[in-house]
Amino acid sequence: MKPLLSNGMNWQEVCLLLATVLFGATGQFFLKTGALKLGKVNSTNFVRHILQIITVPELIYGLICYGLGTLGYIFLLTRIELSIVGPSVALSYVFSVLLGRFFFREPVPLSRLIGLGLIVSGVILVVWRK
Repeated sequence: MKPLLSNGMNWQEVCLLLATVLFGATGQFFLKTGALKLGKVNSTNFVRHILQIITVPELIYGLICYGLGTLGYIFLLTRIELSIVGPSVALSYVFSVLLGRFFFREPVPLSRLIGLGLIVSGVILVVWRK
């Protein structure tokens, strides 16, 4: 398959990278949703919360998404350098902030937006190296 980027990544690898990132962000979304169902953890309910994790479907979905993302990450590492794949999965931070904003109504201050811009810029510099 013809390389898409100057670092040799082809369309298949770029799609797998994006899927891996999206599985990670989706996993974070489901874990947050499930955690909200559990309620706040403290010293008196800690053990009960650990036992309840297996009864909250959203937490199970989140763990499954993380597992699928991990498999994608492993497959990517068989084909692409760690110094490219590792920083690229930082894009999941961008998706996590977007999910937090639109689904959980979390605030996104300017400083966070600047940080996300730096992450995206850094990934671009890492992936599109010459």
